[in-house]
Amino acid sequence: MGTDSRAAGALLARASTLHLQTGNLLNWGRLRKKCPSTHSEEEFPDVLECTVSHAVEKINPDEREEMKVSAKLFIVGSNSSSSTRNAVDMACSVLGVAQLDSVIIASPPIEDGVHLSLEHLQPYWEELQDLVQSKKIVAIGTSDLDKTQLEQLYQWAQVKPNSNQVNLASCCVMPPDLTAFAKQFDIQLLTHNDPKELLSEASFQEALQESIPDIQAQEWVPLWLLRYSVVVKSRGIIKSKGYILQAKRKSS
Repeated sequence: MGTDSRAAGALLARASTLHLQTGNLLNWGRLRKKCPSTHSEEEFPDVLECTVSHAVEKINPDEREEMKVSAKLFIVGSNSSSSTRNAVDMACSVLGVAQLDSVIIASPPIEDGVHLSLEHLQPYWEELQDLVQSKKIVAIGTSDLDKTQLEQLYQWAQVKPNSNQVNLASCCVMPPDLTAFAKQFDIQLLTHNDPKELLSEASFQEALQESIPDIQAQEWVPLWLLRYSVVVKSRGIIKSKGYILQAKRKSS
């Protein structure tokens, strides 16, 4: 890791934005654990792309109709709602598709003791609506909204949520009022087991520092993390899954 780490540190020291792409995690078993260099040491791009290039797997255009491409977006940093568009655009580019079939947005981060409200969701939902209207996404959904929150979003939104994920680890069974509301308005209730905080600023900085010891990891903050999956519709088989992350250097 010595030479690779120094080269990565030199690149990161001059960059302001970092994009990490895992490629298809199903291919990782056939790869050596190595982060390939995409830039020479003489080049210092402002946006640094770190990709496990041999794991990247674009969808064959001839097979696109047979695949369901879904994503879940986790907003990490307190940044602008344009993160939503950036994440979807990058996912489409990575997978070689023009459109995602479904995007679910996890509840955005809020301060401890603050109850999630419609106002917290609106900036991100407005961006998702624009992406539906521009045909970048077919359907959009939410995660961990209770009946009141889902009802408020449904009544306000132009593009209605078509699904809502529920973490059964926190409630054991589907709340009856949420179930009744979802049934009335044809909203699909799904389950998930994601932790409340999939990625924190602290855990990201710790991982970055371990990988590249010579950098000031505390200068970097993750903005969003997108998890995608590609499933063969007719068989329910996962063909590809992976993560994309964007981080930025803190303004001095």
